[in-house]
Amino acid sequence: MSRCRPRPLVPVSEFTGFRFPPEVIVLGVRWYLRFALSYRDVEELLVERGIAVDHVSVYRWVQRFTPLLVDAARPCRHSPGDRWFTDETYVKVAGRWMYLYRAIDQFGQVIDVLASERRDLAAARRFFTRALAHGRRPVEVTTDRAAAYPRVLDEQLPAAHHVDGRYANNQVEADHGGLKARLRPMRGLKRLRSAQVIGSGHALVQNIRRGHYELATHAEPRHRLAAAFTELALAL
Repeated sequence: MSRCRPRPLVPVSEFTGFRFPPEVIVLGVRWYLRFALSYRDVEELLVERGIAVDHVSVYRWVQRFTPLLVDAARPCRHSPGDRWFTDETYVKVAGRWMYLYRAIDQFGQVIDVLASERRDLAAARRFFTRALAHGRRPVEVTTDRAAAYPRVLDEQLPAAHHVDGRYANNQVEADHGGLKARLRPMRGLKRLRSAQVIGSGHALVQNIRRGHYELATHAEPRHRLAAAFTELALAL
């Protein structure tokens, strides 16, 4: 069994009032976050299993339950490493290009994700404030050469070594590829909140699959994600 139990968030189940049982809802959310599927694709897969559900319901499940699953998993998450790689990638929201700030550590753990309309000092500051709330402070931070980073790092991590050399950030730039592949079938998002939810949910899935949570530690690697989501559902 796992050495960590996800923390229950509320005394009453978050699934109360939903037509479908928790295992169906969590299955739909897991499929959507894990694979390059549209909401209609998830609808079709569930119908093949004899579960008649509309794609709009799948959308609502993802938007409601993804942040809850992320929060429930937080106590079981490994502390980040001490070397961080930070970068922004682009995502189209309501026909406009916006930004997803992401950071990973030297072990490939996604530390945090922040969706932002702008790529500026305020956004960089918000991102690092969020990322540092996860615990361990880095001794080295690698970024691109955006002008905002030196100022933010001087404010929040004055003791950390800042690296911004050419090609130094290849690790996180390569890591964007998995998220980009997930976003591709969507052909753009309607709301910035959706970018935040899906970016955070994809990070949760990626981190569980890479073993950065004390969840489903008894399961074989290929079954770890499904077992972890089952454990997390019990906390909702």
